[in-house]
Amino acid sequence: MAAAGEGFAGRRVWVTGASSGIGAGLARAFGRAGAELILSGRKVAALEAVAEAAGGNAELLPFEATDIEALPDIVARAGRVDLLVNNAGISQRSLAEDTDFQVYRTIMEVDFFAPVALTKLVLPQMLARGEGHIAAVASVAGKVGSPQRTGYCAAKHALMGFFDALRTEVAHRGVKISTIVPGYVATPIATRALTADGTPRGEGEDEVDQGISADAAAAIILEGLAAGQREIPVGAAGGMEMALLDMKRQDPEGLFDLMQKLGAAVVTRFGKAAA
Repeated sequence: MAAAGEGFAGRRVWVTGASSGIGAGLARAFGRAGAELILSGRKVAALEAVAEAAGGNAELLPFEATDIEALPDIVARAGRVDLLVNNAGISQRSLAEDTDFQVYRTIMEVDFFAPVALTKLVLPQMLARGEGHIAAVASVAGKVGSPQRTGYCAAKHALMGFFDALRTEVAHRGVKISTIVPGYVATPIATRALTADGTPRGEGEDEVDQGISADAAAAIILEGLAAGQREIPVGAAGGMEMALLDMKRQDPEGLFDLMQKLGAAVVTRFGKAAA
């Protein structure tokens, strides 16, 4: 497999959700690899700090991911894009029975419709050149159903489906498609996850806190992208969530039983009956 960072020097790489977490880790890694960065997110000050940590060779294009009407102008300002990494996203921590329907709409807008809209605007230039690379950061939750994440799992499953299907249409025309499947990565995603009424969860213990660092995740991702890997699992070797990916293929019934037991424990702890 190609070494992390190999082949990115001088390439224009656009990372969304770059102000923190995996996105910031990717910005730093691509910067070290000599890429010309385009960094997007909502918080300008945070993007500026990430750009500085990435070596300063970055153009900042802040925007709200769900502002679909603003995207054509944003894409025009970005110019040539050799690699687009759709990373911006939001998670969830609430049981389905408690969750307002609007929360599902919000998660689908951010995690599915926004990256699809941006991809559709960037794709034509790549097809015209006959080359390019588009990646989407999904999740193990895009492969495995998990309690308190019905909306998040739905959006990430949809994201995986869209980009897997898109690959069938554009790979023979020179455009690579990679899906990125992180497990536990220690980022602020859990504290920002939406609860049943749509408010952020805030501080508290979460399994993602025990995951690999964002920089370690970025190294795995860059190695996979450099090799043209079509699906890139990201997590600690031997990690439980990584094992779930193998189990989904090899023993789906066993996986359903395992997750059902986990769900029962979660509902017992967090459900209305436990209140």
